[in-house]
Amino acid sequence: MEDIVLPIREVPELWFFGTGTFAARSLALLTNSLRFSLVVTSPPSLGGRGLKQILSPVEELCAERGIPLHRSRSVASDEELLKALERSRPHSILVVDFGQKIREPFLSTPLHGCLNIHPSLLPRYRGAAPVQRALMNGDDRTGVTLFRLVEEMDAGPILFQDDLCLAGHETAGEVLDVLAARGGKLYQKGVQCLIEGSCSFTDQNSESVSYAPKIANNEAEFFWHSPTRTALNLIRALNPAPGAFVQVDGKRLKVWEAAVSPLRGTPGQVLGFEGGCPVIGMEDGALVLRSVQPEGKKRMDGGEWARGVRLQTKGVLH
Repeated sequence: MEDIVLPIREVPELWFFGTGTFAARSLALLTNSLRFSLVVTSPPSLGGRGLKQILSPVEELCAERGIPLHRSRSVASDEELLKALERSRPHSILVVDFGQKIREPFLSTPLHGCLNIHPSLLPRYRGAAPVQRALMNGDDRTGVTLFRLVEEMDAGPILFQDDLCLAGHETAGEVLDVLAARGGKLYQKGVQCLIEGSCSFTDQNSESVSYAPKIANNEAEFFWHSPTRTALNLIRALNPAPGAFVQVDGKRLKVWEAAVSPLRGTPGQVLGFEGGCPVIGMEDGALVLRSVQPEGKKRMDGGEWARGVRLQTKGVLH
């Protein structure tokens, strides 16, 4: 991934609020050329055996790079942050994949408010899963938006946008990597142009709004009688998390990578093998299962799984 190298001719005070993987991607690229005087993330969560503390991706990045960090469970009531905001009015606060609603006084105290990098072409796909929803819907175009936060979710005025054409094979993780880099460039460009007074915000078109809610557990399942392209889009959309799955012998089989095959046959039927990987019939075609994860096991090559369960051509998966 290219580093962000646009020069900032003045050095404004910048804050960063972020928690998740997309936030960590953005911060990693931005800190190659920008300095944030304050980085804020959510506290560790508890999970796994023994309910161990799980650091946020942003905290992990800060630990690797020696970036000072402040944890906050609720920035709206964080006395230390509120006092810091009173003492020093930042140029802007960049909020990315934070998981907390930003309220006053943070929205209006910074000189240019709170800016957000959102991985969609707003007003399309406001919400938590814009890239996943775009891929699930088979969109051939997405993008990233730099905008200013307001009280309403993802509804603030837009500073810059950048389009990304999709070829139909990209995973959500791959698209987010690209949009994190492009969004970082938009932010650096935005900081400079706001200092110079050479750009302005544009209100969103309220008639073109659509939403991208978080992916529900029941949305991750596909079926052998699903349309081939629908299943493939779901697999792409839910990689790297949480993973699309299909039931095989009453257990979940996550499918991480697949491809369309020209073969046709009964849904669930093993139609053959491609590079050792099984080709399974769908409603209107077939899928090549290239990478899978049986329930309770590690991710593996589709051919390895097929050999382990002794799949035979013309057999049928249930």
